[in-house]
Amino acid sequence: MVEESGHPGKYRVHMTITPEYIRTARILEEHNVQTVCEQSLCPNITQCWGSGTATFLILGDICTRSCKFCYVKKGKPSPPDPGEPRRVAEAAKDMGLDYVVITSVTRDDLLDSGASQYVETIKWVRKLLPEAKIEVLIPDFAGDLKLLEKVLDAGPDVLAHNIETVKRLGRVVRDPRASYERSLMILRYSKRYRRDVITKSSILLGFGESWDEIIEALKDLRNAGVDVLVVSQYLRPSEAQIPVRKLYKMEEFKKIERIGYKLGFKYVISHPLARTSYKAKEAYFKARSRN
Repeated sequence: MVEESGHPGKYRVHMTITPEYIRTARILEEHNVQTVCEQSLCPNITQCWGSGTATFLILGDICTRSCKFCYVKKGKPSPPDPGEPRRVAEAAKDMGLDYVVITSVTRDDLLDSGASQYVETIKWVRKLLPEAKIEVLIPDFAGDLKLLEKVLDAGPDVLAHNIETVKRLGRVVRDPRASYERSLMILRYSKRYRRDVITKSSILLGFGESWDEIIEALKDLRNAGVDVLVVSQYLRPSEAQIPVRKLYKMEEFKKIERIGYKLGFKYVISHPLARTSYKAKEAYFKARSRN
């Protein structure tokens, strides 16, 4: 739960450890699977785990890129674990999930950028939870559209990929190997290749972007065919990441939400603590109903 703290642009987060949270943590530990909830210090972890959901992190917990806002560990990762896809599916089954969200670190060290691990994880989830909906939050696969096709052919219901920030600040905020234009290409091609897939992208605010740049980014995403828009506040996870330049007020997020719907997004989540997989199931069904 989040509420305004009484100070402009600041928020108070209520974090409660519930029996369901403990159950979720136990299942994840038993199956030896990672979640982005832990690795990225997500502010919604108690809310999501407390409701029995989590976002699975595959391909290890070490990223080959060095985005300046991200808390996930950087360095030289280990080879992909061939048993990981099955363990993720088994954990999802034990948790009783009917909506499974899978993401990963970026693996520029692998010939296929980790695409095959996504495919195997989707296959195992489909095998153990045939009725579940699957959302994948993917890296850019170094711009290789054949690898993107490989993942899309595995049949996810939602394809998410984040542009993270406005065009001007891409090189300031993200790793030099990422690019605003490539991210838009990934999203645009996904929609063209599979018209039935719901596409999603997120923007973090607080890096020093202008209001006009925010609107430009929203228009670029909508022109790329993105269905679900997530806009949230950047919160500096440690002194190692770049500082916050601005804390946005709740009414500014509400204004962005209204603009998003006017631009034609099927569903908009605009909230200081929202993250890409926040209320993912709700976003999917709302967007699907408006197609």
